[in-house]
Amino acid sequence: MMLTEFGKIFVFILVAVFFVVVAVIAAKFVRPKRPTHEKLLTYECGENIIGSPWVKFNIRFYVVALIFLIFDVEVVLLIPWALVYKQFGLEGFLIGAIFLFLLGLGMAYEWRKGDLEWVKPKVIPPALKKEVTAEQVTEEVTA
Repeated sequence: MMLTEFGKIFVFILVAVFFVVVAVIAAKFVRPKRPTHEKLLTYECGENIIGSPWVKFNIRFYVVALIFLIFDVEVVLLIPWALVYKQFGLEGFLIGAIFLFLLGLGMAYEWRKGDLEWVKPKVIPPALKKEVTAEQVTEEVTA
């Protein structure tokens, strides 16, 4: 029986999963299990633990990290293009220029949205300073 290319990939995936499962099970049986109070504590980089480990982090950490990853990957793609774009002539230059334009649009969008600012201004919802009765409204309308 001859395997197709997809069959070879499937067999490779099965063998990889098998090795991972066997390694995890073997490690469970081989490793020493001696839990102590110190080992069961949450690791805080040498700091003494104060309070619960379930602290809510500011979402800004994740937003900034994602924006960094997006632009970092794009810079990694731009370096090879900058080195060889002359070999591709005008078409290669235009493709790179379009890519840079879209990158600039993304940056402008993030800037306009305020995601590049660490501290966003608080949104204050509109509120009435004093309560207005229906009689006062009718008086203002008729006046």
